[in-house]
Order: sequence, then C-alpha cells, then structure tokens
Amino acid sequence: MNGSIKTKEKHYKFSDEVFEAEFAQKTLSAVHFTHEAHLRLAWIHLQKYGLQKAQEHLTEQIKAYAENLGIYDKYNETVTIAAIRMVEHFRLRKPTDSFPELLAEFPQLKTDFKALLESHYSFDVFKNKEARARFIEPDLLPFD
Repeated sequence: MNGSIKTKEKHYKFSDEVFEAEFAQKTLSAVHFTHEAHLRLAWIHLQKYGLQKAQEHLTEQIKAYAENLGIYDKYNETVTIAAIRMVEHFRLRKPTDSFPELLAEFPQLKTDFKALLESHYSFDVFKNKEARARFIEPDLLPFD
C-alpha cells in the first residue's frame, strides 16, 4: 500500500453491508452518494457477486436510486459500467479486503477518474446521449 487514505466521505459511517442495503432499498441519503461512494459500491458488489452480477445489480440499482431522487438525467450507463470495470481492473491487480486500501493504492480512481475514462474513449461519455442510455464499449483501449 502507498500509505493510508484519509477521507471525510460520509458513506464511511456505514459498514459495507449496511451501505449496500441502504442503497439497494433507496433509503441512503443523497449526501452519501458521491463518486467515491459509487466506486465503493462497485467494489462491494465485485467482491460479493463477480463482474457480471455486479454490473447487473448496480446498473439497475443506480438507475432506480436516481429515479427515486427525481434526477432522471443523471444516470449514465457507460460511466456506471466503466467505473465497475475500472474498479475490477485495479482490484485484480492488488486484491485487498479494504476499499480504502484499494483507493490508497490506486488513487486515480477517485482523483483522476475522467482521465482514466479518456484513456478508453475518444469522446466525452458524460455528454454523449447514447452513452447515457446504453453501455458503449471503449473505442481506444478495451477494458480487461
């Protein structure tokens, strides 16, 4: 590990089990669902269910969570699946039982996520309508 990661993210007040359950039940407050929380959910699901099921669960749950909050235009299928695949890539490179340790080892997941996406896509997936609606495979560098 490259050192400890210090965070004030509110989602850490929940254990992995409670965090996952609160999110799935759509009872998690929106203040707890940050970019890092999105990555943490991916890590939890990957640890428990593997890549395919993690993608299925999280695409359904994040879409339902956004709809429950009334923010229909915030969900992006490509970003969601890309985030899961990136977490999986780094998780396999350095297996750990701790999400904060994963972030400490690979801080770019949190601090430079957009650059990671740009290494895979030649276009801005955040602004692309098609990428919001369905997953688009990378056109530059495939995911593992």
